[in-house]
Amino acid sequence: MMTCVLVATCDFNADHFATCDAAGVFSRVYAADAGYAHLQDIGRVPDVVLGDFDSLGYVPDFPDIEVHPSHKDESDLELAFDRMKADGVNAVYIYGAIGGRLDHTIANLQMAARFAEEGMQVTFIAPDCAIRILVGPGSYELPRLERGTVSVFSATDRSVGVTELGMEYPLEDAVLTNRTTLGLSNEIIGKPVTVSVEKGTLYVFHPLEG
Repeated sequence: MMTCVLVATCDFNADHFATCDAAGVFSRVYAADAGYAHLQDIGRVPDVVLGDFDSLGYVPDFPDIEVHPSHKDESDLELAFDRMKADGVNAVYIYGAIGGRLDHTIANLQMAARFAEEGMQVTFIAPDCAIRILVGPGSYELPRLERGTVSVFSATDRSVGVTELGMEYPLEDAVLTNRTTLGLSNEIIGKPVTVSVEKGTLYVFHPLEG
């Protein structure tokens, strides 16, 4: 599996990125627009840079760069996903895509769900949490944590056979829709936690390790 990282413009969890990068988690580093500045700030050179660079304010002089017009139908993040898919990326951690403008956050989550449904393992890293997109049939074992809050929402109209094990409020073979708060704020109680779904796509919000 080729696991890569995409750094976008918004709030950047530099400490989490540095820890994963030092551990050799990432095979390749992509920067979208002002995500390039985030990487410059920590002295990390990306492998690929792309975008319209309206947020960065200039076009970098970089060997592997894709420059796109500002008048376009796709966001820079979607164009980055297209490039990663063409490069054969199987799994991606995304930094700098959660927070800031709410409409951008919603667009990023919705768009990324499509790529997850096409077979890419997608995990967003925000300053205070991670969001794994889980496509059924499938399961996700969360990092082992002593406490914290987990929320699970349906990205599709219906997600069937949703099960949450190891938390304060067990959920078994449930149906979640994108019109309910069921799935909000479950609690980790120091046990291994697994979320699974038979059919549909879920957003699984959980605390970061450490």
